[in-house]
Amino acid sequence: MRAWTEPVRTALLIAAMTAAGLALTLYVFYPGVTTFDALYLYKDMTKGFFGDWQSPAMIVLWSLVDPIAPGTASILILTVALYWSAFAVIALTIAQRSFWLAVLVPVLALSPPTFILVGIIWRDILFGVAWLLAAGLVYSVADCRRPVRIPVQFIAFALLAFGVLLRPNALAAAPLLSAYVLWPARFAWRRAALLYVPAALGLFGLVQVVYYDVLGAARQHPLHSIMVFDLGGISHFSKQNVFPGAWTADESRLITDGCYKPLAWDIYWTQQPCLFVMEHLEKRDKFFAAPALTEAWQRAIVSHPVAYLMHRADFMWTFLFGSENMTMWTRDLDDPSAIIFADNPRLMALKTLNDALKPTPLLRPGTWLMIDAAVCLLAWRRRDTPPGAFALGIGGSAVLYLLTFFAVGVATDYRYAYWAVLAGLTGAVAVAVERRTAT
Repeated sequence: MRAWTEPVRTALLIAAMTAAGLALTLYVFYPGVTTFDALYLYKDMTKGFFGDWQSPAMIVLWSLVDPIAPGTASILILTVALYWSAFAVIALTIAQRSFWLAVLVPVLALSPPTFILVGIIWRDILFGVAWLLAAGLVYSVADCRRPVRIPVQFIAFALLAFGVLLRPNALAAAPLLSAYVLWPARFAWRRAALLYVPAALGLFGLVQVVYYDVLGAARQHPLHSIMVFDLGGISHFSKQNVFPGAWTADESRLITDGCYKPLAWDIYWTQQPCLFVMEHLEKRDKFFAAPALTEAWQRAIVSHPVAYLMHRADFMWTFLFGSENMTMWTRDLDDPSAIIFADNPRLMALKTLNDALKPTPLLRPGTWLMIDAAVCLLAWRRRDTPPGAFALGIGGSAVLYLLTFFAVGVATDYRYAYWAVLAGLTGAVAVAVERRTAT
């Protein structure tokens, strides 16, 4: 009788903790914190417009759930439901091996590094939550027979693919997570290596088909933002203006010495005194979204490879360890000098916590990169077990995801590391489970 009641009691406790956590999250964040990205997406949705600068897949999803609670509330409810479902599934799976570690999982869902962002409407948050749920579902059926496991794997693949559609730069990390979804009972690096290129090509093709063939998304050339950022960085470190077109001496002096910051590319687009750069590229010379910008970018990298690497290293260091990186979104869309939720005491309390922790390593992507790498190292010897495979699958994909920002990153916001935070927290618990079981 005791053997039957203990698992049931554990499951009920985890369910109660999850329900309480979900209610608390909605209580704190409802109806969601609106960002500029969310505003642009919602406007596109109301107009029926699909572009590839923001993910058209998120526009489709938002349009489907919007009738539930029009505006940001609908996407908040979905994100929070997926978030707590993922932590609940992982906790229930871990409960089969350790009661205390299972109870720890929903507690970690409330920890500041992940909780401060869960109610902010960014596709990075939805992306990380979707991937965590995909991994958690497969982890829960790793030891099950095929009739049970295969339907769950199909759901996990759908969530994984949706994550790539939200964040196409996840293409480099997705094949490793795909290998875990296929073989959740044990991690075999040879199989993962053989799968890598076919999975990456297949997911790349999926993005092209869904974006442009199915949804007919307008090409807004988001990759050109990377090129503008790189041209600015190369100009700064080489002390030569490598932007295409004609520039005055004062403009070139600003480009080489006054404009560049490793924080974000939009210093050339939205901030003074460097608005003239995108004004020239977009309006005067019309190089943005044209082959001439791509050609100038290629020439600049070939001619100044050291400057390019210095720029990218400067950006990556700032992204991983910079103290100025944005964490919690607080700006009012109508008045950037004001706080968007100044009349919400719950969010203001969370902002106080965010501000206190911002100078600490907890809110640094570099910290979570090291945690995920440590999870992989600790799990490697136990890769033939479900907890070890789970830790390697999510930890390894998180490491790869963060490393891709060396080449494609254009901003240093903490939100870009959200998947790495989720993977680090849950992967560490899985490693602890396996080490405890082994001893």
